[in-house]
Amino acid sequence: MIETAAEQHTILVVDDTPANLSLLTNLLKDKYRVKVANNGIKALNLAASSPPDLILLDIMMPEIDGYEVCRRLKAEPETVRIPIIFLTAKNSVEDEEEGLLMGAVDFIHKPISPPIVMARIKTHLQVKVWQDFLLNQNSWLKEEVERRLSEVSRLQESSILVMVSLAEFRDECTGNHIRRTQEYTRILAEQLSLSPKFAPHLTVQQIEIIAKSAPLHDIGKIAIPDGILLKPGKLTNEEFDVIKTHARRGFDMLRTAGGYMGERGDFLSMAMDISHYHHEKWDGTGYPNALVGEEIPLAARLMAVADVFDALTTSRPYKAAIPFERAAAIIMEGSGTHFDPQVVDAFASIQEEFQRVATVWLDA
Repeated sequence: MIETAAEQHTILVVDDTPANLSLLTNLLKDKYRVKVANNGIKALNLAASSPPDLILLDIMMPEIDGYEVCRRLKAEPETVRIPIIFLTAKNSVEDEEEGLLMGAVDFIHKPISPPIVMARIKTHLQVKVWQDFLLNQNSWLKEEVERRLSEVSRLQESSILVMVSLAEFRDECTGNHIRRTQEYTRILAEQLSLSPKFAPHLTVQQIEIIAKSAPLHDIGKIAIPDGILLKPGKLTNEEFDVIKTHARRGFDMLRTAGGYMGERGDFLSMAMDISHYHHEKWDGTGYPNALVGEEIPLAARLMAVADVFDALTTSRPYKAAIPFERAAAIIMEGSGTHFDPQVVDAFASIQEEFQRVATVWLDA
């Protein structure tokens, strides 16, 4: 059970009349530490330098009255939570309403009754102790939730790395393909987010989720037989049909993994979209579902440009890399057929960034 520990509480008494200060000090000193101020400025300075647990505040004072002192105390983070009890000869409903609206917790009318003063102080200190306890508990809970979320995030990222490593191990010729396409997708999303149409869908948080999900776009290749996946020559039509199944297989793998983990959050949903639909084409001639235009999830439309650009500009056992300028021209020629025209426009405006990423993550 929480106790108020009254002997440790500090009461600040503010009154411009020496007799009132003396009366209240003598009344309180046996149970509380008492500080006194004979004007509003001194009261504000004392409260700011060492916040008391409660303030007894006279209203009618020269220069700065009690209302203004209360207003200033409630405007500062360090003193906003200090309970203030007004001491006043004013007894109208309007006066009390004004003080309570400013944030005071109570009114004690003059001439004071010592038992009433002591009872009111005890009550409001008890309330403050409970409020402080709940605030501390909320702070602890917030820190604990953040710690647990951080652990989940680290576990999630570790799982991603394991799955990506498996894909890289199976498909040795891709080198830094995964890293480059991740960065291409990120910078495309950042550029597209400048458009009013896409800004609500490409917040900083959403872009980060897309970038984290992007490395899983080819996870389905784990299920493709080595004889097809690693074939150095041109694939037959039948073999290419098998390769195309990696999109659906990747989606199924991620959905199954989510079922085991009890997880279907934004990250996994995004990864499933990218894996499943990054080979769809704007005009409906892609696979696996022949989606058209904006039926294709936005993250997959971004990945489509990143994936094709990287495939064009890097060597494979069955083909040579083509120059950056020619690859960029092919991407732009595909606007409205293979690719979302607005994603291509974003690509066109940041070609230098693509070239920088390609240089940083060159294949060994």
